[in-house]
Amino acid sequence: MDGLDLSGLRDPEVVRALAERLRAMESPPATLMEVCGTHTVAIARHGLRAALPKGVRLISGPGCPVCVTPQDQIDRFIALGRLEGVTLATFGDMIRVPGSRESLEQARAEGVDVLVVYSPLDAVDAAQRRPERQVVFFGIGFETTAPAVALAIAEAERRELDNFFVLCAHKLIPPAMMTLVGRARPRPPMDAGTRGTAERAADAPRIDGFLCPGHVSVIIGSDAYRPVAASGRPCVVAGFEPADILRGVELLLRQLREGRAEVESEYGRAVKPEGNRRAQELMAKVFRPVDARWRGIGEIPESGLALRDEFSGFDAGRRFAVEVPPAQEPPGCRCGEVLRGAIDPPECPLFGRTCVPANPVGACMVSSEGACQAWYRYRRD
Repeated sequence: MDGLDLSGLRDPEVVRALAERLRAMESPPATLMEVCGTHTVAIARHGLRAALPKGVRLISGPGCPVCVTPQDQIDRFIALGRLEGVTLATFGDMIRVPGSRESLEQARAEGVDVLVVYSPLDAVDAAQRRPERQVVFFGIGFETTAPAVALAIAEAERRELDNFFVLCAHKLIPPAMMTLVGRARPRPPMDAGTRGTAERAADAPRIDGFLCPGHVSVIIGSDAYRPVAASGRPCVVAGFEPADILRGVELLLRQLREGRAEVESEYGRAVKPEGNRRAQELMAKVFRPVDARWRGIGEIPESGLALRDEFSGFDAGRRFAVEVPPAQEPPGCRCGEVLRGAIDPPECPLFGRTCVPANPVGACMVSSEGACQAWYRYRRD
């Protein structure tokens, strides 16, 4: 597959041949998880579940960074924006994500100064243009976006800005995967109204293999999944074309049939085993691993990033003190169960009824990479 150019990957005949070969494949029953929101959208858009052999199920995991951000972190960011002289800067996909009481969109309508940026460097530029304002950037995302935020912090230091800050909520994918296979035990979330760890573990499905994220893997490399494979779960890094995904599933099922659990990549045109060393070094310079809470999962050891002490002057959490009440999930919302693959989106009682893209109740419906929105937009009744 690595030898095909993009035109080949998009060739309907290539995709059709792969789908037919996959459907005819003899495979043991298996539950596979895609750990990437872009994969989730592509699978739904192209109807790729129809190509799976009988007994094989493909479920969505916590691959949407907006979706796994706990509500109280959104509440905290909004609370910062209500302080005198503070401007909030964020990516556009966070604007409509509901906190426990309101979204950034609603807060902006009430007068909070919210700036939508395309890059963390745009927020640095805003801080330089507006020295009378304290600009706080919401640092969310996985290993894909963390290097850009690290670069923005380094640039703010170079420019000697004292009015640029980051509220860091970055997450790391491999620790979450280890938790999903039971090799790392999550601590119960502090959010009121949520169930305990043991109850959540009981309804989590057994995951037999992982379709690993392409964008994240460009940064961390395919070797980063070796501990997951060592737990007995095959891992395959895949690209985002339909042919990429079908080939990735085929490789996973072949490993399961042969009793192997290894790391493979069909995305060699973009992903190296060692990843992007320069990006990794930049992240390591600015950030350090910390325990982090994931919506719907709980606290996972060393699955988040925080600023190192030498960059603490840019840490919004240290610079500004705000109190945020405990958060609660909206009544009936099962977004957390969707994020850990316990249910498919249509199993939520709110899906397609009170929770739709135009009026989302949970983050999984509002995000363009959320599983609920993908299932809603491309559902085949």
